[in-house]
Amino acid sequence: MKESNKKMIILLDAMGGDNAPDANIKGAVKAINQIEAQVCLIGDKDVINSKIKEFYGKNDISEISPKLSIHHASESIEMCEIPTQAIKHKKDSSMVVGFNMLKEGKGDVFISAGNSGALLTGATLLVGRIKGIDRPALAGILPAYKGRLMLIDCGSNTNCKPINLLQFAQMATIYNRNTFGIEHPTVGLLNIGTEETKGNELVKESYKLLKEKAEELNINFVGNVEGRDAFSGKLDILVADGYTGNVFLKTVEGVGKLVKRTLTESIKKNVFTMLGAVPAMPSINALSKAMDYKEYGGALFLGVKKPVVKAHGSSDEKLFEYTIKQAEQFVKNKAVDRMIEEFQKEN
Repeated sequence: MKESNKKMIILLDAMGGDNAPDANIKGAVKAINQIEAQVCLIGDKDVINSKIKEFYGKNDISEISPKLSIHHASESIEMCEIPTQAIKHKKDSSMVVGFNMLKEGKGDVFISAGNSGALLTGATLLVGRIKGIDRPALAGILPAYKGRLMLIDCGSNTNCKPINLLQFAQMATIYNRNTFGIEHPTVGLLNIGTEETKGNELVKESYKLLKEKAEELNINFVGNVEGRDAFSGKLDILVADGYTGNVFLKTVEGVGKLVKRTLTESIKKNVFTMLGAVPAMPSINALSKAMDYKEYGGALFLGVKKPVVKAHGSSDEKLFEYTIKQAEQFVKNKAVDRMIEEFQKEN
């Protein structure tokens, strides 16, 4: 069979996440008819089949769709486990099995909502870093005014050097160019002020390096960006160390939930507010959808040799559905191949 005719296979850790395996299975079933790829659920076959019987009244997952399959893994890595030890000792865990299948070419992308530290450790050690990249990073897609914002790093590298932030900007630029068709995506550095002298030593040194290397690496660096301006629609990529980026991400998610909750409670306050809201419902629904981070799927682990996606630990079936669709596009757009090519030129 020619490579061009080969069916894409999305590997899904069925046992990872707070709502596993229920949400993982339901998300895969919802997504399967919206994508061209096949989905292979990795985990305890008996547990998955019992859920298939419970939810859909089927004895085998292939009865739901021939594009769905199960690959048995007898163990799972819990959220509380030490990442390096879990990856080393749980060889038959759904996560380690998934990484090995990805590395061996038995799948094209791996998705997990499981232990973040173990996922990052496994991706780096088992799949391997792209040559020339010092540290891979998590890149999350967030809603912004009339578009989207990529935040990198979302939490994989809490202690960084300026070269790391430079490479985060470079990887995100390559991804945006190949996935979203933005030839010169704008890149900002998350800081407490826009002045070049603001921030801690890491941010100030990173600013200098980004400014110095921007033209050479084809990075459209626009300078420091304060958190309040990140979603203005003028920025495509926001760069931060993993600690700052994760705090920023969780804050944004919390504010989004607060706005939706407050809006819903205000509408349902009494019959008059409910009736008054009827004409505005299309706009309210559009606002709610625009602010829903679930619409944008999981975080992409950029900098490793194969596509890896980190789904939110508390992912429900809707978020798994969107993450699976996002993963298909990740593979189709060959962003990882482009990164390998770009960094090989430099080394």
